[in-house]
Amino acid sequence: MNAILMESAGMSWTIILVYVVFIVGLFWLMGRPQKKERKRLEALLATLAVGDTIRTTSGFYGVVIDITDDMVIVEFGNNKNCRIPMDKAAIVDVEKPEEE
Repeated sequence: MNAILMESAGMSWTIILVYVVFIVGLFWLMGRPQKKERKRLEALLATLAVGDTIRTTSGFYGVVIDITDDMVIVEFGNNKNCRIPMDKAAIVDVEKPEEE
């Protein structure tokens, strides 16, 4: 009888270990797309230059006028007086101007 209890206790630890490995693997797989997107965005921001067209998190499109370490000045619309300083983290997409 003692051998049966020892065998079932070993089996339950194996099952718990399998569940833990499964859950950790699931969380790891769920984090991968976020890491890839963050790396893509960091690469875009590293190549950001004056004159690039950007899209912000709020959906506004504008043209980069000036760049500092963590801020950019963006011109929105056709009005040359509408220049807004904003954080680089608010940039979602960058489009390079077409060269002719």
